[in-house]
Amino acid sequence: MISIRTAVQILGTVPFLLTSMMAQTWSLPKDTTVKDNGPRTYRFTVDYNVANTRGEVVRRQRLTGEYTRGLPGGDVVWNNVTDAAVNSPTDPFPAADKQTYMEGFRYHHDAGDMLKPEFFRQFPPTATMEKNLVWDTAMFEVFGQEHFAHLKLNQPYQFAYNEEMKLPGLGSFTNHDVTLVWVGNSQKNGKQCAVIEYRAFFNPLDINGAGIVLKGRSNYWGMIWVSLATKQIEYATLYEDVLGELTLPDKPMQVTDVFRIGTFEPVRGK
Repeated sequence: MISIRTAVQILGTVPFLLTSMMAQTWSLPKDTTVKDNGPRTYRFTVDYNVANTRGEVVRRQRLTGEYTRGLPGGDVVWNNVTDAAVNSPTDPFPAADKQTYMEGFRYHHDAGDMLKPEFFRQFPPTATMEKNLVWDTAMFEVFGQEHFAHLKLNQPYQFAYNEEMKLPGLGSFTNHDVTLVWVGNSQKNGKQCAVIEYRAFFNPLDINGAGIVLKGRSNYWGMIWVSLATKQIEYATLYEDVLGELTLPDKPMQVTDVFRIGTFEPVRGK
């Protein structure tokens, strides 16, 4: 039989052991690389809602595309990209139009020239939303897969500050203050995942191309579920609110608000 003093000493170590176990559990693997076990296809759906300053939606547009990574040589490819629009807040979308110029659009997954005009040479000048599919997917992968070494539980990590990007044929966008936060772990698609929040507010936007002039600001945010075992993205969300002064050809300037909602999820592959 142990003495009362020994029992107290044993019990006194329990909080320390629990704290140590929690400290080991609540940390991200620092040296895990992204594991591609063959091709994996994602469906990316983004809804654009165009509204006035009172929040009255006057137009909705839906883009959907399939993005496949894990191809030989580290390539990725886009297929089945469609676009549907309706000038109503509630009417169903009509049949979507396939964007044939994006069928088979292929490049290396970490292409460093996404902001060069020649990268989108097969795209029409007005294909701004389709370019956003490519840029947003790259954003999910950079934010979700490349910063485990910097992320600590519930501690904001500043990814970028006042970083201006020149958009080919469109103008410029400045990431005012991009912040990543590892907010915890969860399960998605039966896999243990780190959940990473990203947010960037008060980002200046100056667009002058594709027949429009838009000067304003963007707020965007979302969540990314990243497998702890493979670093594959298991799910991601995107929300963005753009408020600005819009000028269209032969029309007076008007203040407009564009709110978009996106979901990115695997549909095929491991």
